[in-house]
Amino acid sequence: MTEDREIRLSFERADEIHDGLDRAVDALIESAAADVNCGILVTRNEPGSYTVAFDESVPFGQTREAIAA
Repeated sequence: MTEDREIRLSFERADEIHDGLDRAVDALIESAAADVNCGILVTRNEPGSYTVAFDESVPFGQTREAIAA
């Protein structure tokens, strides 16, 4: 995936996660190319580690969550 389609985040404190993920989703939406026609998937990779990315399995205009670990 290209850099403008994915953001990887790490948090040390639980109270940082919600705002951090919201900012990442907003940044991804703002950087979206005109040809992006899918939604956003927020994946918890492990405790404190997340990926926010465009994903073709998510309908355009929606944001979904997944847990990888």
